[in-house]
Amino acid sequence: MQKTSSVKLPVQTPEGLKPMKVDVQEIDANLVIRKQQALMQAKANATPPVVEPIKHRDYRVGAGDVLTVIVWGHPDLTLPTGNFRSAEESGTVVSEDGTIFFPFVGVLKVEGKTIPQVRDLISQRLSPYIENVQVSIRVAAFRSKRIYVAGEVESPGVYAITDIPMTVVEAVNQAGGFTDNADKSRVLLNRNGELTLLDLLAVYEYGDLSQNIRLQNGDILTVADNQLNKVYILGEVKATGSLTIRNGRMTLAEALSDSGNIDMETANPYQIFVVRGGETPEIYHLSAKEPDALLLAEGFPLQRRDILFVDTADLVRWNKFISNLTPSRNFFELDTSADNLLGTGGGGGSTFNPL
Repeated sequence: MQKTSSVKLPVQTPEGLKPMKVDVQEIDANLVIRKQQALMQAKANATPPVVEPIKHRDYRVGAGDVLTVIVWGHPDLTLPTGNFRSAEESGTVVSEDGTIFFPFVGVLKVEGKTIPQVRDLISQRLSPYIENVQVSIRVAAFRSKRIYVAGEVESPGVYAITDIPMTVVEAVNQAGGFTDNADKSRVLLNRNGELTLLDLLAVYEYGDLSQNIRLQNGDILTVADNQLNKVYILGEVKATGSLTIRNGRMTLAEALSDSGNIDMETANPYQIFVVRGGETPEIYHLSAKEPDALLLAEGFPLQRRDILFVDTADLVRWNKFISNLTPSRNFFELDTSADNLLGTGGGGGSTFNPL
């Protein structure tokens, strides 16, 4: 087996990109162990996004919200609802300046206050006019705070933040969940122009709640697609092409199986290569002549944009070379026969001149 790449590849160095040959690494038990340990260490060292922890807080009223105010025992102070008017239609809308108007109270600043604070404020203002006043307030329509969900979800759109905390998982669920083409490990949060990459796959599979952050008004969530999460299968397999890594996992054995397996009539199972690009290219080699070597393939994780190549057997390559020579030999024999037929060959025959 060759020890280095046959051509020079662009490699990132402290002095910048330079053309260099890359070592070919053998896929053996030691390499598989190192890869698994490195993966576990990377997860342990991963820095979670610095975000506000999830905890329940009272909803704060904002401009555009619709409030229903009920003064018990005084229906004349409550706008009526019925079959023809919903609570939203009959409620009190918070104006753009964050105020509402209520009888005997006048104009009140309610923006930024919780529902209990608004209730206490109205009760205090009504107490000079009503003895033992009892006020009930609820939000009939949440209109002041919203988030935007885009990308690979079933129903992209605008969603209101209510008195129930809106998290990333909740937002995706309200948007109908992920599509089949979604990359759950790449959910981009745009908060006031600051981008944070979230991994919801870690939430679902490892319980990493640090990725399930609480959303704020104006946040934009974009779920990436799987177009970049592909590996490319080339060489002597039954079906060459590309495969999509689903849920962040695909091993070398899985890729070989999904491509129809090695073509045993033409492939050289000693020469299976994985080529990995990037700033520091890597080349891996697996000799899978014996079936138990495929256990190493099962323990070798592929990464997106990897190239899997199965080389051609030497005998098959030789046969192709011979078959390519055969038409050339037949052509020369046919050409010689034509010359003899037309009288242009050697000997003392007459010369054929079509003119």
